[in-house]
Formats: sequence, C-alpha cells, structure tokens
Amino acid sequence: MKTRPQETPGFAAAAVLVLAGSTLLSPTPAHPQDPPAQADSLATESLPLEPTREIRFTTNEGSWISVDISPDGTTLVFDLLGDLYTLPVEGGTATPLMTGPAFESQPRYSPDGTEIVFVSDRSGGQNLWVLAADGSDTTQITRGNGNLYTSPEWAPDGEYLVASRTFSPLGGAARPRLYHRRGGSGMALIDAPDNLKAIGAAFDPTGRYIYLAQGTGDWTYDALFPKYQLVRYDRETGRRPTITGRYGSGFRPAVSPDGATLVYGTRHEDATGLRARDLASGEERWLAYPIQRDDMESRATLDLLPGYAFTPDGAALVISYDGRLWRLPLDGSDPVEIPFEVDVTIHAGPRLDFDYPVEDSPTFRVRQIRDVALSPDGSEVAFTALGRLYVMAADGGTPREIGGEVEAALFHPAWSPDGETIAAVSWVEPDGGHLHTISVDDGRARQVSDVPRYLQSPAWSPGGERIVVLQAPVSGRLSGQGGDPTDIVWYPAGGGGATVVAEALGRSQPHFRTDDPDRIYLHSFGSGLVSVRWDGTDERAHLQVTGFTANRGGPPARASSIRMAPSGDQALARVGNDLYVVTVPRVGAEAPTVSVRNPSGAAVPVTRLTDMGGEFPSWSADGGTVVWALGNAYFRYDLDAARAFADSVEAAEASEAEEAAPDTADAPTDQEEADEPASYRPTEVRVALDAPRDLPTGHLLLTGARVITMNGDEILDPGDILIDGHRIAAVGPSGTLTVPDGTVTRDVSGMTITPGFVDTHAHLRPPAGIHTTQPWGYLANLAFGVTTTRDPQTGVSDVLTYADRVRSGDILGPRIYSTGPGVFGDYQALEGIRDLDHARDILRRYSDYYDTKTFKMYLSGNRQQRQWLVMAARELELMPTTEAGLDYQADLTHAMDGYPGLNTPTLIVSFGGPMGEIYWFTRGNVHNNERLARFTPRATLDRVTRRRAGAAGAVGWAIDEEFVFEDHARFLRDVVADGGFAGVGSHGQLQGLGFHWELWMVASGGMSNHDALRSATIFGANGIGLEKELGSIEVGKLADLVVMSGNPLEDLRNTLMVEQVMVNGRLFEAETMDEVWPRQRALGYRGFVVDEPVGGDR
Repeated sequence: MKTRPQETPGFAAAAVLVLAGSTLLSPTPAHPQDPPAQADSLATESLPLEPTREIRFTTNEGSWISVDISPDGTTLVFDLLGDLYTLPVEGGTATPLMTGPAFESQPRYSPDGTEIVFVSDRSGGQNLWVLAADGSDTTQITRGNGNLYTSPEWAPDGEYLVASRTFSPLGGAARPRLYHRRGGSGMALIDAPDNLKAIGAAFDPTGRYIYLAQGTGDWTYDALFPKYQLVRYDRETGRRPTITGRYGSGFRPAVSPDGATLVYGTRHEDATGLRARDLASGEERWLAYPIQRDDMESRATLDLLPGYAFTPDGAALVISYDGRLWRLPLDGSDPVEIPFEVDVTIHAGPRLDFDYPVEDSPTFRVRQIRDVALSPDGSEVAFTALGRLYVMAADGGTPREIGGEVEAALFHPAWSPDGETIAAVSWVEPDGGHLHTISVDDGRARQVSDVPRYLQSPAWSPGGERIVVLQAPVSGRLSGQGGDPTDIVWYPAGGGGATVVAEALGRSQPHFRTDDPDRIYLHSFGSGLVSVRWDGTDERAHLQVTGFTANRGGPPARASSIRMAPSGDQALARVGNDLYVVTVPRVGAEAPTVSVRNPSGAAVPVTRLTDMGGEFPSWSADGGTVVWALGNAYFRYDLDAARAFADSVEAAEASEAEEAAPDTADAPTDQEEADEPASYRPTEVRVALDAPRDLPTGHLLLTGARVITMNGDEILDPGDILIDGHRIAAVGPSGTLTVPDGTVTRDVSGMTITPGFVDTHAHLRPPAGIHTTQPWGYLANLAFGVTTTRDPQTGVSDVLTYADRVRSGDILGPRIYSTGPGVFGDYQALEGIRDLDHARDILRRYSDYYDTKTFKMYLSGNRQQRQWLVMAARELELMPTTEAGLDYQADLTHAMDGYPGLNTPTLIVSFGGPMGEIYWFTRGNVHNNERLARFTPRATLDRVTRRRAGAAGAVGWAIDEEFVFEDHARFLRDVVADGGFAGVGSHGQLQGLGFHWELWMVASGGMSNHDALRSATIFGANGIGLEKELGSIEVGKLADLVVMSGNPLEDLRNTLMVEQVMVNGRLFEAETMDEVWPRQRALGYRGFVVDEPVGGDR
C-alpha cells in the first residue's frame, strides 16, 4: 500500500515523488507531525532552516538506494532519503546511523570496516565526511561548499579515497580526485580536457588500477549512445585505456575481492542490466537484466547506478533495484531478496501557501517603468511605460506624457545636451519605426528619420547636432527570419537621412564622453567598452568587466552593459543583476579586465551600487549620479554622497576605537557585534502611474453545452453559463438560470465547455527591448484554448510590461503570470547569495518591485543558499518554484526544505530519455496544421517541423519504446489518484499546440480523461495560487472558457477541437481570433508579416 503525506498540495506531490516505487507498511501513516516542543533546534549556521514539520512513515522499499557491505560480511550500510542506516546482512529492521536535516548519501565501508565515507551537505554544501562505523564520530575530509561529490571509494590500503568532484555547487563535468583520509584538497587523477566526465571509481585489489565510467560533458538533451565507456586508470603510469565499447555504454564498475571479475552496468534496448567480465579471459555474460534504470540521460549526481558491492567472499553482489535490496549470486542463480524495514523521519521546512486575488478595480498601478534617463540639470526624469513616454520631477510627482501624437510605441528616451528635447525611437507593426525628437516643454513630437527602420538606443552628440542610433531593416523583425544587418548610424538632429558609421557587429549602447566629441563609445559583449571615430575607424578597447567564474576552466561571466562616465575616468557596468562603478585605468594598448566579484579586492576602485539588482542604468550628465529602475521605482545613487557617508562611518568607527576603554565592562554585546555598519542607500522614487483595466460589460448566456465545470466531478449535460462582464454570474442545468433583461444568448448545443486551460510552464518569449505590437505567441496560445499562462523563468523583466499591456487591453493574450527572471547561482554569475539578508534583498526584487507573487529558485547555489532563499520567501510571502536541474538529490532537498513549487512534469522536454516533443513532431504533419500556421511565423514553424535531424550529440528521432513520458505519466496517475496534483506545462516548445501534446502525454500513463482535464485547469490554477479565481466554472470566478466541438471525456484528443475561446469575458472565434462578444471586431495584425514568394501557397 502506498501512503502519502496529508499536507500542502505542493509538498504532497514532492513527497510522493520522494517515495516513488515504495510500499509503505500499514498501519503507520505518513503524515506531518509537529516536532516535540522540548526538542533542540535542528537549525545550524550551515543549514539555517528550522524544520517545522516531521513526516514519519515506515517503508520496506525505496528509490535509488546505494548499499555497501562490511568487510566481515555481517552488516549492510545504505542510504534512503538523505539518511544513513545499517542492516544485518540477512535483513530485518534498519538502524539509523546518520539522520537529520542534512542530506547524507553514498556510504562506503573502509577496508578494515571501522569507518564509513559518505557525502553530506551538513556544512552547507557537499563535502566528503568519514564516520566511525558505530556512529560515534565524524570527520570532515574536504572543505568549501562550492562542489558536488560523487561515488566516494576507499583505496585498498585504507589511507586514501577517490571521489569525483565537480567545480561548481550546481554540477559540471565531474572528475576523479585522490584524497588522503586525514584531509587536504586532493590530487586530480584526470585533469583534462575540461569537458571530460569520469565517475564511479572502483579499485582492483592491488590498488594500482582504478576503473571508471568516462564520458564527455555533464549531460545532453536527447542523448545518442554510447554515452560512457569504462576506462582503467593506472596509478603508476597515468594511462587510462578504454576497456568497453558497448552501444549501451559501460558504467558503475565493481571488481571482485580476488580481482578476477569485473561487473558493470550497461543499457540494452530500453532497460539497464549488469554484465560480468572474466578479467583473465575477457569473456563476458549477462548477470542481471533488467535492473534499476540508469541515470545516463541526466546529470548522474548520485552516479549512473546506485552503489553496490561484492560480498567479501566474492560469491555475490549486494545491490538495490525495484525498490528492494538483493543478494545477487555470481553463479547466475536467482537473486535473493534482503528484506528490510525503515522507520523514516523527514524534517521538513515550513509550509508556504499563499493565495493571490485578482483585482477588479477599474485601474491598476503600472508595474514597470523602463529606459529611465535623468535630465542634464537633474531636475526631471524621463521614462517609458506601456509603450508611452513620460517625464516627471526627479523627486517624484505626477508623470506627464509627451509625444502622445506618435501613433506607435516609444522607447529609449535620451535627453539633448540642453535639456529641452528628448530623442526616442518608435515601433509599430507592420509599419516599422522612426527616430523622433519630442519637446519637453509642449510635448510635441517631430519625426527625424526619413524611412521606416528598426531603431534602438539613440544618443546625442555632445554638441547636440547629431543623434547616433542603431538601425536595422524592418522586414526581418516582422517576418521572424532575423539575421538582418544592424548598422551604427547618425541622423542630423534637425531631420534628414542617415549616415552610416559602421556595421554594429554586436556593438550596442552608443554614448559619449563630454570631453571627447570625436569618438562614439559602445559596448561589445566580446570586447567590453570600446570606441570608434565618426567614420567607424580606429576602434579602441577601454575596459572589460567580469564577475563570477562558472565551472573551472570556463571564463568568468562578462558584463552585459558597460557605459563610460561623461568624464571618462569611470564606467558603469551591469554584471548579472547588479550595478558597479568601476575606475577606468589607462594601462596601454590592451584594455584592462577588472573583476567585480569581490569589489573590495578589485584591481582598481570598484563601488557596488545594488544588492537586489538594477535595470536600465545610466549616468547623469555630470557623471556624479547613477540612475536605474526596478519595477515601477527609479533610483538615484549620488557617488559623492556615498563616499562622504562611507568616510563619516569610517571616522566614527575610528573615534569609537580610540575612546574604547581597555576593561571589558564596556565591551560590545553580541548583538552589537553582529550589527553590520550602516551603508549608503540611494534615493528611491516610486512612480504612481495608473492605467485603465480591460473590463468588458454586458451579460452573455451560453446555453445547451456539455459543461465540465471542474467543480469536483460535476458535469452539466446540458448546462448553461451566465457571464456578467468578466466573471461568471451563474452556472447550472439548462433552463434553470435567472437571466437579466438584455442578456445576449448563444446556443452552443452539442458543444463541450471546460474552464480555460492553464499552462503552468509556459515560455512565451515575446521580443525584449523594443516590444512587439502584438506577440504572436499570445495569439497562438489563445487560439488553442490556453487562457492563463505562468512563465517560470522569463530571463528578462519585459514580461512585466507585456502583462500590463494585456491587462489594459492594449494587446490580446492569455492572462500573463510569471516569476520574472530566475534567481540563479554563481555559475550564472548573477546572484552569489552571501547570507540571509542578501537573500531577502534579492527576493524584494520580486515582492516589492516586480510584484510577481512568486520567483524561480533556479539552481541558486548550494543548500545553505537555497535555504536562505526559502526562509526569505516565507517572510515576504512569495511562492517559490524550482528548477529540477536533472538532479534527483537536489530535488529531494527542495521538497524537504519546503519549496512548494508545482513545477509541472513538462513531458514535452522529458529528462531521462528523448524529449516528448520528438514523438509528436515525427508522428504527424505538424507543418501543415492550418491554425498553427496562421498564428506562427513561417520561419519559426519551418525550423521545428521541416527537418528533425537533431543537433550534434542529440537525437532527432526515436522508436516508441525509447520514450519515457509514459513511465513518467504512470507516476502522475498515481499522484493524482492519491490526492496529489499535477499540472500541464508546454515549456514553450510549440506555442498553443504544444499544450495539447503535453496534456495527452500527462494522460498517457492511464490517468482518466477527467483527471487529465483537471490537471489542465483547476490543478494548474492551484499550482500558481489562483484556484479561487480561475480553473473551474463556478459563480464568481473569472470568465475564461474553452468551447469545443468534440467531447474530451470520450477522446482526450478532442481538446484540439477548439471552436471558441473566452478570456476575461471576451469571446473569440478560435480559428481567426476575431472577437464576437461583447464587441464584433476582427483581429487585424497577428504578430508577424507573411513574406511569401510570388506563387507561394500561403
């Protein structure tokens, strides 16, 4: 019997995942319990999260159990859910050896049986530890929290250990290192190439040879085989010949005590087995098939198979598969089960569960201002919001729109040197854009450019006579083909044609020094801060700025923006999410590179301006102030004031030190010592800009349809739905509703109506920077019935403005929710979370400025850092979601630490096998789907439907049995059957249609059609905290509906038969996206321009 914890939906699903394949013994239930009041705190400095829930159960099965046997053959040691246990070799009740919040795994006995090596994150990140076999003592072998360790193994002499180590807390290609049992940093056995991965070390009895599984890279989507082969490393010569060549790879070797037999894992067809090789003759045979599925198509952070071992007499293996422990004889006789029973206690973090109402007010506060620029005299600030241009007093006030007569969205304002005029670029589709100058005084606009172009980043020359801008053709942007050349050009400020300076070639953000009017400064991602003459010649590199280093051997992350100060002595750099002012040294012909990873230890003076990030940074005209925006706030950082503040703090500290009495009576308290010194804070100004909310009016009755309400198992056949504006006013059997006078009635007899579909993992990817007039992906999703989307990692913050534009009715789309850009770890050089306070600062970006109500913890560092984030999320009432990251071990800790994110299975991009999308792309004529083609640019559709060859190292086609989505779906079926939740997320693989593929795959493991539809609607709403607002057809909920001509309860593929879709109370024909109620309005522009040759068929 499977028993699940009765707890929050998100954790319930995660807990079931932890226990996949387990049989939990009755009558002991698995449910959270409050820890005893007298219990000591389990939080430590290294793992600061205090567990508040205990989940207890008894089990006789488990997933991915690494097991070893003591040298005397009497005792087994194994791991389960991050704890270590011992067990008599004949089986029985397991004895806890290491338990608690830390995650311990991969135990191995020392040759003399007195010690056990294991991997633990008890220090905050993973390290190797040694434990006395009786549990009496632990010793930390490795130091630091910035690595992952896999498959520790003792050398036969008991003095040394080998483990494979990554060079990042998030993974990377692990390579073996030799460690002394008393500690040290270890010695690399294999050090090159950087992308080589070698794991699963096994010694021969002499200790001279080490067998390893060797492959290339950490992991690969849609992998081709073989992925790994066995090598034999010679500790005397350093040579490592390859000793296997199977198509199914070779991995997880083990050598018998007498050195005569080598056992290893390999894939055969779609399952994994063990091979046994006679090392004298080289003859091989199958030893066991099938066993535990290997982890070749993931990152193998717990190795490619769970640890197993020879018995001391070499007659058998002890191994786990099918959730059980086994004694597997080498003579080929039947395996013998080793029964076990474990009383498990999981110490879980606090519950996070917040609901977020959808507001109905006639206006809403705009969530993002963009492109902030301070006037030359510092008295006003210009910015854009919702595609319009505003100026406002620098200290706050009511924003004033200028350039309102421009019938296009405006972007990238730049003040003229005299402060009287603002240059900005416009964009509207399909016409294109222009360069404009707008009078600050009367707000009137003047078109400068003579021909429509795609323009970006205008900058005035110091004298105000010219405006430099980046310019590209309109056609590439409209057709989605891309690849059009971009030039650096200048226009006369008074109007006229463009003069080309040079091809941009990746250079962007033109700007000037006030004392150097002959040179245009630019940022190049490859070269850093550069400048050229007005004729494009004499490029000079001035500065490169870097941040965190990724994995060993990789270059440090470079700044995404560098702007020279007007005086030329400093530069403003954005590295990751944070802003820095960097001194620009003159050191010769080659530009210096300055790392800002540790500002206080940088090669030149560096000032870090932000802790929670900043966007759209720019200098004031005099170079004394830096301005930037975050959400709907903008910030002014006065460099002189900051320096004066720092000097005053330093002077005060020095004075206090001189006056301090020598006796201890006046010694500071612990709290005083813990207080950080005060720091300068920039001036923050909130911009109060409200926009009208799109709220349709009128009553509509949809009558006669089969209504699958998702209110429990309720199905009304036939049923009626009464819409009042943008909400559901009534629902019931046909003919039973009280209908107000003036209600419009639409007969939908024979149709099936469900709530609008909720895509909980939707990457919609509208253009960033210069925003599109109508994102085609929004239309494609609506056309296929998706009315609510949640993007769990947008990469950029532009989604905030796009969501506001949908909210205002400016563009047509589903409801747009998102986490905003993810919270990444050091390997992405974005955050580098330093402590709990820093985690709070980072997450305030989402709670106080982006107002996303959620964020994505995207592999945000080691476990200590991840705990800081979930602690801060609870304080700020943010619902985090997570990135699975192909890391089973990390995913378990996410669940244990209380991360509640319902990160949908996204079977369309399955891990562990070929992506699900390949199945659908190669088993139907997707290219000729008329609705898909109507709302998808030809180039985008062609790229994914005309050929599926696959990239190098990735598969483009696979036979049915290679796909794993049905196996995953069977697990989802069990989760839902046990009362858990599953969502549907298309991952943006194919806008609109991809959601249906994902839905069908969710049901492919035997889930009922009704449960699959619940996953597509109410479960998804629950997963993003909106189940009280949408996801079912109930009175008071938002009017988001899908009208289908087929019945998906009979055949789930009928979800594709979408005839009409309602979002926010507006009803559209799905085939054309023409609005039919309450307005009758044709769609018009559909987000791209069809560019077909004469005689084309579209």
